[in-house]
Amino acid sequence: MREELERYKLTADGVVGEVVIFNDDNENVQIYDLTIPELEVGTSALMEEMREEMAKEIPISVEEITDPRKINALKGKFYEKAKDKLKEKLPTVNNEERAVLAGMLLHDMYGLGWVEVILADDFLEEIAINNSSTPLAVYHKKYGWLKTTKKLDSEQEIYNFASQIGRKVNREITTLNPLMDAHLLSGDRVAASLFPVSTFGNTITIRKFARSPWTIISLIENGTTTKEIVAFLWLCIQYEMNIMVVGGTASGKTSFMNALAALMPPFQRVLSIEDTREITLPEPLHWNWIPMSSRAKNPEGQGEVSMLDLMVASLRMRPDRIIVGEVRRREQAETMFEAMHTGHSVVTTMHADTVEQIKRRLMEPPMSIPKNELQGLHLIVVQFRDRRRNIRRTLEVAEILVSSEDLETSTLFRWRPRGDSVEKVDQSSRVFEDLNLHTGMTIDEIQADLKDKERIIQWMIDNKKKDIEEIGKIMEQYYKNPKLVLDRIEG
Repeated sequence: MREELERYKLTADGVVGEVVIFNDDNENVQIYDLTIPELEVGTSALMEEMREEMAKEIPISVEEITDPRKINALKGKFYEKAKDKLKEKLPTVNNEERAVLAGMLLHDMYGLGWVEVILADDFLEEIAINNSSTPLAVYHKKYGWLKTTKKLDSEQEIYNFASQIGRKVNREITTLNPLMDAHLLSGDRVAASLFPVSTFGNTITIRKFARSPWTIISLIENGTTTKEIVAFLWLCIQYEMNIMVVGGTASGKTSFMNALAALMPPFQRVLSIEDTREITLPEPLHWNWIPMSSRAKNPEGQGEVSMLDLMVASLRMRPDRIIVGEVRRREQAETMFEAMHTGHSVVTTMHADTVEQIKRRLMEPPMSIPKNELQGLHLIVVQFRDRRRNIRRTLEVAEILVSSEDLETSTLFRWRPRGDSVEKVDQSSRVFEDLNLHTGMTIDEIQADLKDKERIIQWMIDNKKKDIEEIGKIMEQYYKNPKLVLDRIEG
C-alpha cells in the first residue's frame, strides 16, 4: 500500500521535474519518487547529434571550466545557442519544450545530467550515489533519509561525473588516488571514492550548500537557538571575543558560524580560510574581505596550499577578524591560538559533541595545546543534531575561565531536550570582566546593551528581516549609530 506524504515540482535550467514522497509497505524507508521528462528515440538521437555539434562550436578552455564566473557566462551562452538550434531543427516544438530540451543539453554538457534536477531541490541537504546498482539516497530536511527511484547507468558514469567535478576545481580522482574531496562550482561539497576502496562500487556524496545562507534570525525562527543566546554572542562578536563553534557531523556548526560572522562590524578587515568555500558574508563586509581556500597537490605532487599555509599567510595581511572553516590538526590549532594571542579575533569550528570533549581534544595528544594557549579562547558554542526528531539545537554555550589550575569552563546556557527549552545556567564572569577591563562598561551597562540587542533581534523577527543582506545592512547602520537604529525600531 502507498501513502503519499508530499508532492512538489522542481525546475533546473528549464527542466521540470516532479517529486512525490510516499510510504510504501514493501519498503523500510520512505520513497523519493522523481519524475523527469523522457525523450523519444528520435529526439534522443537528435540531442546526441546536437551535443557533438555544439561541443565543436563552443570550445571550452581550462580557465572557463575552473572559474565560476566564466563557466556561468559560458553556460548562459550555450543555453541560448541550444534554443536557437532547436528552433531550426524542431520548428514545430513550442518555446516551453525547447527550453526543456536546451536545459537537458546543458546538464549533459556542463553538469551531472538528470542529477542536476535533484540538486535543484532546496529541501535536500545530502545526495548520495552509493553505486550504479542501487538507487540514489537523499537526506530531506523534513523526512530524513529517503530512497529515490533513480539510479545511474554504470560505474563508469559515476566515475565520469566524479572526474568532471574534480577537473573543475583542480582535484583528481584515479585508481592511484581513489578518494577525492572537492566541491561543485555552486559551493556544494563533494566526497567521492572509487572501487575497490568503496567495496560496492564508485560513490559520490554531495552535501548541498545553502543557496540562501542561514542567518541568526532564521535560526531563531526554526528553534535552533534563542534570542538571548544570539544577543550575548553578538556582544562577544562586537568586542572581538574568540569563539569556537563545535558539534558533530551535520549538526549545523558551519551554518551557525556563518550566521555569527554576519554580525561583525563592516569597517574591519576579514579573512576567511577554508578547505571548501562555504562562508558567505553580507555585502557591507565584502569591501575588505579576503576569502581563501586550500588547494590539493597536482598529479606531480606539487602546488599544494594547505590550511596551515593560509593561516600563517593570513597573519601577515593585518586582519582584524579571522574565520577558520574547521580546525583538524595540531599545527592548525597552534597557529590559530597564536593568532588569538597576537590580537586577532578568531571564529572557528571543530568536531566535538560537548564542551568536555573539545577540552580533551585540544589538551590531549595528538593536539596537546598548552593550557595557557587555550585561555586565548573565550567561548565554546556546541551545536547538536537530534536525529530522532530531526532537529538542530544550540546544546550549550560555555566560557573558558582564566585559572592557574586546570582549564576550567563555565556553562552559561544549556538546552534541555525535555520540553525543548534553553535555560540560563550562570551569569558570565570572564566576558563581563574583560569588557569592563577593556571598555570600562559596568555590569549594568553591559546588561542594558544586551537588552538593546534583544530588542533589535525581536524587531528583525517581527519584520521578517532574515535575509543575509538585510541583516548586513542593519549591522552596518547599527555600528554607525546604534541609538538611531534603536529609535527607528521603537518609532
